[in-house]
Amino acid sequence: MFSKSCEYGLRAIIFIAQQSAQDHKVSLTTISEAVNSPQAFTAKILQQLTRNNVVKSIKGPYGGFVIENGKMDRIKLSDVVNILDGDAIYTNCGLGLNKCNEKSPCPLHFKFVEVRNGLKKMLETTTLAMVVNDMNEELFFLKR
Repeated sequence: MFSKSCEYGLRAIIFIAQQSAQDHKVSLTTISEAVNSPQAFTAKILQQLTRNNVVKSIKGPYGGFVIENGKMDRIKLSDVVNILDGDAIYTNCGLGLNKCNEKSPCPLHFKFVEVRNGLKKMLETTTLAMVVNDMNEELFFLKR
């Protein structure tokens, strides 16, 4: 359903949020390793999220990426999806057909509309703080 960049972006933002909740800044290398994403690809994704004020990039030897704690309650998963994928996930055909709509539906149209609406509701009502709070104490992404 999500593009690869959106999948990596969601994983990265959740990882950064988890680390930020523990007052840790994380480097690009650490993020890309933790979420199993190519470093150059992760850098482009983080650049978009930084430009849109979702994450903060701190330069220098003690720098890294961080999300301010107060922001985690306001950043919804839908914000990240919209930045990285736009609204196509809420409007496109489940089979990828160009001419699928209410008047000319594909065989899955009406069932997919239900799934799409449920996904949209979940993304719009789930904040980063909620995701981090629901995670257990261990680092979910780093499997050593």
